[in-house]
Amino acid sequence: MPATLSSAKTAAALRTSARISLEVLLVLVAAAAALWILGRMWSVLWPLVVALLLTTLAWPPARFLRRRGWPPALAASVVTVLFLLVVAGIAALIAVPVASESGDLADGVTQGIEKLRQWAAGPPFNIDDAEISGGIDSATARIKDSVGSMVTTVFTGVSTVLNGLVTALLALFLMFFFLKDGPRFLPWLARQLPGRLAADVPVVAARSWDTLSSFVRSQAFVGLLDAVFIGLGLWIVGVPLVLPLAVLTFVSAFVPIVGAVFAGLVAVLIALVSNGLTDALIVLAIILVVQQLEGNVFQPIIQSRGLGLHAAVVLLAVTLGGNLAGVAGSLLAVPVAAQIAVIWNYLREQLSDQPREPDTDGTPPEAAAPS
Repeated sequence: MPATLSSAKTAAALRTSARISLEVLLVLVAAAAALWILGRMWSVLWPLVVALLLTTLAWPPARFLRRRGWPPALAASVVTVLFLLVVAGIAALIAVPVASESGDLADGVTQGIEKLRQWAAGPPFNIDDAEISGGIDSATARIKDSVGSMVTTVFTGVSTVLNGLVTALLALFLMFFFLKDGPRFLPWLARQLPGRLAADVPVVAARSWDTLSSFVRSQAFVGLLDAVFIGLGLWIVGVPLVLPLAVLTFVSAFVPIVGAVFAGLVAVLIALVSNGLTDALIVLAIILVVQQLEGNVFQPIIQSRGLGLHAAVVLLAVTLGGNLAGVAGSLLAVPVAAQIAVIWNYLREQLSDQPREPDTDGTPPEAAAPS
């Protein structure tokens, strides 16, 4: 006799499914509302995020000075000034050699354009000067017709630059205050929270800080590998401005995907105008090989070890972040994924059969602010 479905069990299963679906829907609505609020607050959150990333780089020397008896304000001031000097030095390493080679580069660009014109005039294209001139005139006419949109684009670009400067200044001031008052944050936070939260939140904050510091260190190491290997390749090929290009490669590594593309295009362009097409293709091949090794081998391995994330999770996080929020999403995807993993692991510890004791006995660790 074939088995029949139990109406009671079926109804119970449907009720359970409906309850779980409703709970999941409420969680998704709450997450969507949180993301909407964060989006409305982005103009404030972005400088805060940048300041936290900068603080992870500047905190070790500040901690060193504080442990030697320096007052917090003095240590933070000295480290902030040194940070500005390092940034200015990096800019000088890029700008000064480029300025000294600007004449030769301009001549190289002119010669490259002339070679391109001669190449186009020969077989198989056989484009004569009249057609080239006609194409230039047509392009000029289109530019004149689109002056209005170009002006709008220029103003948009100026606004973007100004917003970037304001963000940089806010981030710099916030970095100073984080360096000065960071270790006092967790004790203050614990005093403001009730009950169990006074122990749990500081512990999660301390672990999140350690994870963020690990991310920045791993990204810096990956950028250093890129700069060394690409710099060696450029030096072997004989491309000028090797040091500025290596520095540019290192700095660009902190902006995933777009930074690498930009630094690579600059290196290939300089190789093209200074050494010719063959060396430019060699440089392109070197950059592609290094970037493939960095993106598929070095970065996932280093970040997965430092952040406790699987290499596949790192790759998927960067892809998802770039699709959702562009460059900023790519930059923040891995640390956000790592923070989610920190929170999830802590919740698992507390919800397990034998929950671990909090890392503090009511007095939060100093580390969350930087330790």
